[in-house]
Amino acid sequence: MSNTTANRTLCAFIPWGSSMLLVTGVSGGLGQLVAERLADRDDVVLGTRAPLPGARRVDFDDPESLPRAFAGVDTLLLISAGYGEDDDVIARHDGAISAAERAGVRHVVYTSLTGAGDHLPYALAHRWTERRLSASTSLKWTVLRNGLYSELLAFLAAPGADGRLTAPLANGRLAAVARADLAEIAARVALDPAPHAGRVYELVGPRAIGGAELAAATGTAYEPETLAAARERISASGALDFQVPMLVGTYSAIAGGFLATTDTGELHDLLGRAPLDPLDVYAEAVNAVVGAAADR
Repeated sequence: MSNTTANRTLCAFIPWGSSMLLVTGVSGGLGQLVAERLADRDDVVLGTRAPLPGARRVDFDDPESLPRAFAGVDTLLLISAGYGEDDDVIARHDGAISAAERAGVRHVVYTSLTGAGDHLPYALAHRWTERRLSASTSLKWTVLRNGLYSELLAFLAAPGADGRLTAPLANGRLAAVARADLAEIAARVALDPAPHAGRVYELVGPRAIGGAELAAATGTAYEPETLAAARERISASGALDFQVPMLVGTYSAIAGGFLATTDTGELHDLLGRAPLDPLDVYAEAVNAVVGAAADR
């Protein structure tokens, strides 16, 4: 079947005059939360590379899957496919944006990385994608520059079984933000993107938290290791080659104080309420990990 025929076939199932939103990456952590907030809507379709009943197959590593997936779509919520080396991520995002242009998508909402994260090893692909969107002559766009998740700290700064928290954060702090808050904003903006066209939103947490607070929240002692020790530990854990500098670079940026700037109002305003407390979210995520391990 040709791309044109595939597009017409899918369009036949979309009510005339309706505005269709496609959300990508719904099998991932952020995408799953967005999908939950958009459940049972006739004007929303879900996309993922994983087999999921009722979802369209969207595989950024298989560009041939995109024309059919994007058929009839007016708004694309492009959840970043940042797992990999920069050239792989850039190729995925470029392919997705190019396919959106060819399919006649009108607006792309992209989940990017906070501007404070330019020191992070994975920032380049996000900034490239932002430039690619701004250079498009056919697409309207909105960029959601997401801060690092509070839930991520449950991995980066997990308390040890010996009662110590050894993440090399030094005296640095992180304006972490709850993934649920970011999912809520992404869903709201994508459902009504017109007022947000051309906007870049900085979505970081309401307060910055450091290693001592994380340790206190988990009843552990904060004894940060060195970055060299962290690199050795991560390398020995079976992490992929590209993951080692990503994780060590994240520790370094937090320790250096580059990610401590808190919300100036955009997160609160887009939510229409107070954001979730990042320390509470971290503690809940740690308890969930501990509980899951105990059940094994």
